[in-house]
Amino acid sequence: MIGLTLAEVAELTGGELTGPLGAPVTGKVTLDSRAVGAGDLFVAVVGERVDGHDFLGAAAAAGAVGALATRPDAALPTVVVDDPVVALGRLAAGVHARLVAGGLVTLGITGSSGKTSTKDLLGQVLAAAGPTVSPPGSYNNDIGLPLTVLDADASTRYLVLEMGARGPGHIARLCRIAPPRIGVVLNVGSAHLGEFGSPEGTAQAKGELVEALPEEGTAVLNADDPRVLGMAPRTVATVVTTGLGDDATVRATGVTLDDSARPRFTLVAAGEEHPVALQVTGGHQVANALSAAAAALAAGMTPADVAAALSNATARSRWRMEVDRRADGVVVVNDAYNANPESMRAALAALTGLPATRRIAVLGAMGELGPGAPAEHDRLGRDAAAAGVDLIVAVGADAVGIAEGAVAAGRRAGEESVHVPDRAAARGLLSEVLRPGDVVLVKASRAYGLELLAADLLTDGGEA
Repeated sequence: MIGLTLAEVAELTGGELTGPLGAPVTGKVTLDSRAVGAGDLFVAVVGERVDGHDFLGAAAAAGAVGALATRPDAALPTVVVDDPVVALGRLAAGVHARLVAGGLVTLGITGSSGKTSTKDLLGQVLAAAGPTVSPPGSYNNDIGLPLTVLDADASTRYLVLEMGARGPGHIARLCRIAPPRIGVVLNVGSAHLGEFGSPEGTAQAKGELVEALPEEGTAVLNADDPRVLGMAPRTVATVVTTGLGDDATVRATGVTLDDSARPRFTLVAAGEEHPVALQVTGGHQVANALSAAAAALAAGMTPADVAAALSNATARSRWRMEVDRRADGVVVVNDAYNANPESMRAALAALTGLPATRRIAVLGAMGELGPGAPAEHDRLGRDAAAAGVDLIVAVGADAVGIAEGAVAAGRRAGEESVHVPDRAAARGLLSEVLRPGDVVLVKASRAYGLELLAADLLTDGGEA
């Protein structure tokens, strides 16, 4: 973060500074009192379980020089605001404006799936060209995005922001905090249909990103998704398309998978062709890589440098196609960060691309699908059967439709399609049936916590 006095923090947030002036903020901005260091600004947010105001004393003892809070506190100089989360956004907006004036290039990414993976690829590609802020994980909401902005300083050349939405207007609000010059829309799928009501509603919300771009900016649109390509008239920016078709501005040809299901292809862009060998797993990563490539090209990198950087990029965020081999030869694929119908099918395709004696899919429910959830879970079970998965294990009451769909597609109930009530039961079943040469995919929506099951499986067998 750039250094700010507490008076400047008050000015940018519209708050009132109380207590002594204190030292300037020279460290980071944080909501976690356990992570506070010298020179930091602590933001006291009221959460579901804890109230940050209860930890102002701990933040002061750890070296914080001030706080954003709703009330004064004797422990710390405090900028008093009505809503610390809103104030955090205002602070980020003010800092962002200063950084842009100094030459910062901001890139925003949205889509129903693949946002974090694409953000991680793009961040690593841009880092080959200059100092880049693109933290691991999904910092894509009203708290995470401002914190990402505030990680940048005067030396930062590129800022890569992930933008999520749970309803109309959310992405537009994030774009007001940090207006991007380059915007990437990956896809429009079934994620959060419970909030948006339809794919068309999702597309309308995701398109808020391209609407926020300036005339001198660039919109990177996935031409293989008609709803994304349909956003082109909604922006005044230059439109660059990505995809596998000949008409895409940035495209991939000759796509293959190696024996670890990592994609290889030729990047075709700006009249040049360069080989790319991705270090991430799954054919769906080609689309993510193309979007990252197009954004990096729009930021000024050359096709050759982009291809080389893509080939060196690795998975950075946890629980997204993490592939680990146990000492006994069982391979565990932890893709349990989140799930929707499209990402589930992509994960199944990646599973079938991995060499294995048997392929086992351990699947939990997909959340936030609205009234169509039962049909989508039934379809997922059928898709898993059609993909040739040898054993389908559906975990939890909300996932029973997956097992039923697999049985309807011809899998034997209790043998090739099994429903278990919880994570403990899944662990018990798998401990009995897993053997060397098996590959196990673990995936579900984040609320179901199946990343813990994947960790259990590695503990049970020992990591190689």
